[in-house]
Amino acid sequence: MDASQISGWELWQWSQQARTEARAAEIAPGEVDWFLQQVTYLDHLALRLESFKTLSQIGLKRPWCEITSLWQRRLSERVPLQYLSGIVNWRHFSLKVSPAVLIPRPETELMIDWVAQAVAQATVRSDQGLTSGDWVDLGTGSGAIAFGLAQVLPNARIHAVDCSAAALDVARQNAEALQMSGQIPSGQIRFYQGDWWEPLVSLQGQVSGMVSNPPYIPQALIPTLQPEVAQHEPHLALAGGADGLDCIRHLVETAPTYVKSGGVWLVEMMAGQAGGVTILLQEQGSYSRIQILSDLAGIERFVLAYLK
Repeated sequence: MDASQISGWELWQWSQQARTEARAAEIAPGEVDWFLQQVTYLDHLALRLESFKTLSQIGLKRPWCEITSLWQRRLSERVPLQYLSGIVNWRHFSLKVSPAVLIPRPETELMIDWVAQAVAQATVRSDQGLTSGDWVDLGTGSGAIAFGLAQVLPNARIHAVDCSAAALDVARQNAEALQMSGQIPSGQIRFYQGDWWEPLVSLQGQVSGMVSNPPYIPQALIPTLQPEVAQHEPHLALAGGADGLDCIRHLVETAPTYVKSGGVWLVEMMAGQAGGVTILLQEQGSYSRIQILSDLAGIERFVLAYLK
């Protein structure tokens, strides 16, 4: 068999075996189709209908021995498929990911929709200040949120910050690829290495909106998470201190120095933290119109507030 090709029948047989292996390892069998989309040139419909079975040859993006080795790592080491393939699909983007960055979740996509809604409501109130100016993504990781902001805020300047040089390297590579494909404008996003607001001192009092998916998991809970998360995703992007609120607490306290009156403060959190975050915002005293927003599963996942 050519290392860059496989027959449809052979691939179908392998996929059936892989599904059986996935069930035995308590991994969702549907991951097999997602994996095959990343390593072959088949689309979702062909895999779902299994119409590829009759094809004499199917092109592969990697040698077959490497593909089967990656799948075995998924089973034995519980490495997330996104890290094995190096790709995650998020909103309209195909993003590079590595163990240096948190894997962007589908739930986080909703943050971009909430931003778009907040901006639309501000426009109805004849407040054009949120459609342009400076928006900030703190803890950018792969750059996903920054890219989403760039799409819904084409007239804004996006500032993406992360303390990890390795994460920023991934984000910059993603930005270059998306710019080349025309999905985001060239030069709209600027990347900075530093701790939260630290590199953005020059923007004090000028920021139209801050969006962040910060570390929010209590330190003691991390070993109890799925092995894909606990053993492979960067703890720097997960651990939020003893109560999980250390980073959110910092953002509550520091954002009023940077975000202008009427500007947006939007943060992702974990289930059960809504009450604590609301109290932090209320006690700080600089925020109004505090809203708890749910994800598609009905879990209270985000907090949106405006600076007074």
